[in-house]
Amino acid sequence: MNIESIRDYCLSLPATSEDMAFGDDYLLLRVCGRIFACLGLARPDYFVLKADADYAADLRDRYADIEPAWHWNKKYWIQLRVGGSLGDDFVRSLIRHSYAQVVKKLPRRVRLEYPAITEI
Repeated sequence: MNIESIRDYCLSLPATSEDMAFGDDYLLLRVCGRIFACLGLARPDYFVLKADADYAADLRDRYADIEPAWHWNKKYWIQLRVGGSLGDDFVRSLIRHSYAQVVKKLPRRVRLEYPAITEI
């Protein structure tokens, strides 16, 4: 997957928006206002996703193209190499996992307001 297809896939998920709150070099993808992915525009060979802490540690141990995310909480955030050895389906599953991690922490009233977000 390239950075454009990653962005397009993220934006296809329900209640997703994008902004550049960290400046022109970073595109943030959010579900109901909460970040689930960060694409580095100045360095488009990597992007950042959220993961369950145990799963993130396992991913970093098993895949050379997954590292602790620089400048993010390394317990929960992983950095993936774009165009590396990770397959497209696997990358999409990691994006959905990140999205789901953020959704499950949203207030109940928000999850009820946007029922499609819990179906991912």
